[in-house]
Amino acid sequence: MAESRFLSEAEARRISERVLSFSRADQCRLNLNSAVDGNTRFAQNQMSTSGDILNTTLTVSSAFGQKVASSTTNRFDDDSLEQVVRTSEELARLAPDDPEYLGELGPQEYPESRSFYESTSNLEPEERARAITQVTEQAVAEELISTGFLAHRSGASCVATSAGLFAYSTDSRVNFTTTVRTEDGTGSGWAGSATNDWPELSAGELGAIAVQKAIQSREPRDVEPGRWTVVMEPTAVGNMVNLMVNQFGARAADEGRSFFSAPGGGNKIGQQFVDERVTIYSDPLDPRIHSTPFNGEGLPNRRHVWVEDGVLRELNYDRYWADRQGREPTGFPSGWYMSGGSDTLEEMIASTERGLLLTRFWYIRGVDPRTILFTGLTRDGTFLIENGRITHPVKNLRWNETPIFMLNNIEMMGTPVRISSGESAGVTPAVWVPPLKVRDFAFTSISDAI
Repeated sequence: MAESRFLSEAEARRISERVLSFSRADQCRLNLNSAVDGNTRFAQNQMSTSGDILNTTLTVSSAFGQKVASSTTNRFDDDSLEQVVRTSEELARLAPDDPEYLGELGPQEYPESRSFYESTSNLEPEERARAITQVTEQAVAEELISTGFLAHRSGASCVATSAGLFAYSTDSRVNFTTTVRTEDGTGSGWAGSATNDWPELSAGELGAIAVQKAIQSREPRDVEPGRWTVVMEPTAVGNMVNLMVNQFGARAADEGRSFFSAPGGGNKIGQQFVDERVTIYSDPLDPRIHSTPFNGEGLPNRRHVWVEDGVLRELNYDRYWADRQGREPTGFPSGWYMSGGSDTLEEMIASTERGLLLTRFWYIRGVDPRTILFTGLTRDGTFLIENGRITHPVKNLRWNETPIFMLNNIEMMGTPVRISSGESAGVTPAVWVPPLKVRDFAFTSISDAI
């Protein structure tokens, strides 16, 4: 496995030069993506599947005036490279004009990429298996059933244009999640995390958390739906805040299609809309975030403070909308950081007279994009808090809530941690969020599903 590698910078440059030499279009851009993906899945306390994939794809975009089209291949001999260029050109001649096409970028300056680690790139199936065994052995010892997924990716992305741009960066990341359940099916616990550097992830510690939650969540009871004070573990917080971050598009806001649209036109940049303790930023130079140095057009990603002290400071402007609005395009890197406080989960629980402790959310679906209202379910560890302590597990609940309300109802904040930010298993961007204590979180019904 270790011998299979993604494209080096020299290889990417050679392919780029050959592709551009074949181009007859007014403008041409190529995107190369080359990665090694590995994964191991386990269920019923034993490994069920394991796989490693090396894949490289090339997409060529050709433009004649405002007519633009693309073609993709995974073959890299000269005949195949010339053919993919010709195909993109033939399609471009047939395409209608794209009024939003701004042409290709020339040479750019990029921040240094710091997201590649040999430890993750060289991760072998045997080492993945040893990590998973640290979970399954704990589950067996407690007569529980463990399942989970360990996925990692190491690769390179490259953008080159006929205007002289060449960009290349490498990245590695790993994600691990596990769900542990009781044999009678009444209790379920979950834990997960992500990192770019494999030794930073402890499968044994995550397994211990999931095992303990499964034991504690046996035989849950009903509680009444309604508005509750909740103590949200970081994954639950990330599930919600990510819904808001994904709505930071400037065009939708300026066109009146977003929560961030201002009454009467324009957007809410400069307005306070959440608790003043909330700051969210992205930064390719922050070693915790490990975001990409450029986007698919070769546009550099830079540090952006999207929310500062509860005030909306920036929205995401692509090149076309930035040009139309007279602003600089922002790009949008693949990770972000939310500020926190110094309160611990234990302190949040101890300060709560009656509330719920939430592990994470599941089956999240949109209800109203204008208010960022979503619905979903609690899952894998929901507990009643009474008089400052956890008293017993409760059945899962359906919620209808918006991150905007949630971030206006903060009572306590903890220290941000890296989370597994996706709703499902798989490699995810770097997201850092704190645990929160929040009042008046809206639950609408009880779910008997575990």
